[in-house]
Amino acid sequence: MAEPPSGGTGIEIRNLYKIFGANGAAYVDAVRAGMTKAELNRRHAHVLGLDDINISMPAGSIQVIMGLSGSGKSTLIRHVNRLIDPTFGQVLVGGQDVVAMSPDELRAFRRHQTAMVFQKFALLPHRTVLDNAVYGLEVQGAPRAEQRERAMRWIERVGLNGYEDRYPNQLSGGMQQRVGLARALTNDAPILLMDEAYSALDPLIRVDMQTVLLDLQKELRKTIVFITHDLDEALRLGDQIAILRDGRVIQQGTSQDIVLRPADDYVATFVREVNRGRVIRVDAVMGPPDASAPAGPQVAPETTLDAAVKQMVSNSVDAMSVVGADGRVIGRLDMPRAIAAMVTPAAGGG
Repeated sequence: MAEPPSGGTGIEIRNLYKIFGANGAAYVDAVRAGMTKAELNRRHAHVLGLDDINISMPAGSIQVIMGLSGSGKSTLIRHVNRLIDPTFGQVLVGGQDVVAMSPDELRAFRRHQTAMVFQKFALLPHRTVLDNAVYGLEVQGAPRAEQRERAMRWIERVGLNGYEDRYPNQLSGGMQQRVGLARALTNDAPILLMDEAYSALDPLIRVDMQTVLLDLQKELRKTIVFITHDLDEALRLGDQIAILRDGRVIQQGTSQDIVLRPADDYVATFVREVNRGRVIRVDAVMGPPDASAPAGPQVAPETTLDAAVKQMVSNSVDAMSVVGADGRVIGRLDMPRAIAAMVTPAAGGG
């Protein structure tokens, strides 16, 4: 994906802890000192939800939070709009600490700065597609004509033109999720929170919705926090990925970082079955430029290895120059290097 713009609304999560129980704050120091989730539960009947989370989410990018059930990913996303109050830490949105907001400030923040798309669609069954889409603007008190105009724009953009008068029970699961996305976009908030938004969808519909999101993001450049337990989805969508386990971030970085340099055996197990050729980019494995090499086909640095190898085969060559956006040669990719990167599983602990 292209680099996100420097402006907009970024999110900084700093030293965030969440301990569920009657007196969670009393055990933060114990967790800092090394008390495990299991020990906290056994000794004090409290549950460690988040353990010292630090993540920087640049404005205009897609930040994926990934983990298995119970890892804390849904707990984390609900701290961004403070549906859950932290036990300790800061959630800075555009430099303002959400944790320190008054009730009125928090209400305004939720109405105007964030929108949420849920796994189970969360549509109002007694309202039509259009009336579901305008719900956020209704809460804001926008004029009805403006509500309809903005909602119809996004209903059309997500492929539901002609369905605006249907009810949710008249739509397929994929169509209902499109309504949820249209509702979030109609709200025109700079931050989009997507909690397992596509997990309930069939695989083909899920891929289609991922494409819809990526296409819209090229234009909108919102700050998106996307929760998933699916690595393929994380690698396809994320500008940055953070992997959680037992409430802790065990690795964060780009898709290239995760696949090429898994932090430990847990992450290595996740990436073992990944189609590396479709994920790894040329610029992640290319060698230095070779001025003595003959002129030949060129490839962009962001090209996947899978596409680069196909290009070499179609041109009957075993190497290509890697050329940046300014036309300069920045590296060279040969067939052995590309094949080795595609088939060699990365070792954990690197």
